[in-house]
Amino acid sequence: MSNIIKANQYKEITEKVSNHAEIVARDSEIFQKSSSQFKTVALDVTDLTASETAKHLLASILKTRAALEEASVAVRRKDVQIRRKEQELLVASGFDSEDLIIDIDELKSELVRTEAAARGAIRKLAFLTTQYDQIVDIIGHQSEEEYEMDQARHHVMTAFMQALTAARSRGGIIDEGNHIYLFQLGINGAVAQAHVTSLLSQESGLIADGQAPSHEMVVNWLNSLADQFASCSLDYAQSRGLLPLDYSSMIELEN
Repeated sequence: MSNIIKANQYKEITEKVSNHAEIVARDSEIFQKSSSQFKTVALDVTDLTASETAKHLLASILKTRAALEEASVAVRRKDVQIRRKEQELLVASGFDSEDLIIDIDELKSELVRTEAAARGAIRKLAFLTTQYDQIVDIIGHQSEEEYEMDQARHHVMTAFMQALTAARSRGGIIDEGNHIYLFQLGINGAVAQAHVTSLLSQESGLIADGQAPSHEMVVNWLNSLADQFASCSLDYAQSRGLLPLDYSSMIELEN
């Protein structure tokens, strides 16, 4: 930093920054990851069924592992580049020597940042793996058929969750976008509106009695709707000449 700011009035400031560099590097280590554990489970992985949650976690695991593998390659390549330039520096002179010193410093800085990001990725990967194990304890290792069968429940619950959210800010009325979503799932919009209106009425009654409607109440409502309407999307697909489940195109994983 001293070679950037040469004015005398910055001397004390740069010394202060330099003296805290190690502390900052140490304390920032815990933040060297893309998301906190809380944000991951509360705001990132928000799927409404365990099956879809498992899919989401596996996708995140694969993405994080790929990033970690890329970082590993980058670290190895930078290490080679540094050692090559250090060897070249032994016989260099003049501006060539200065250029090599700058290149080495730049590569070392990049290496430090890459290694820090890789350590964060390792912790994130371990956390995601723990979460996936939690889901597997509940539903076991899924077959492709089980995953495909769960998709109907997932989309019914998602459609009604979005419809309810829209209705809360629209005087109890489902918006156009979610009516389209419900239609594509083979669910009559008027029937869907009646279910949303019924839940909102129940919540209003509880609040009028001085009670607080719970989040669990909404989740149970969504599950009951999935039980009732999951077959609609399959029936609607069949009515259009489509085959909702093609077992000949599925695979079975070996244990």
